[in-house]
Amino acid sequence: MADIFVKRVYDAPGPNDGFRVLVDRIWPRGLTKEKVDAVLWLKDVAPSNELRKWFNHEPEKYDEFKSRYVAELAGKDEDIKKLLELASKGTLTLLYGAKEPKMNQAVVLREYLLMKMGMV
Repeated sequence: MADIFVKRVYDAPGPNDGFRVLVDRIWPRGLTKEKVDAVLWLKDVAPSNELRKWFNHEPEKYDEFKSRYVAELAGKDEDIKKLLELASKGTLTLLYGAKEPKMNQAVVLREYLLMKMGMV
């Protein structure tokens, strides 16, 4: 099985990143496509605008955000299938723009993908 990592999009690409996929709904401020260096931008796999705005990266809302986002992911079969396909071919790095490294949608998405792969 392949590895799935999460990485802040503002961090420099690394040689071990594998397939880099941006999983934010909004393009990261101040970055060009070249700097992002992503294979793919799957904005539809990101949390809905309503959920994103409600969460507002407030730590006390994270558990509820996680539950609501997982419910949204259950309806995104095509995007999930694409990510699982990429992960089956090698290392997959999910790129996010949030400043918080442990409580963001990429972390939740990684756990969801690992669960789908039977690795959790």
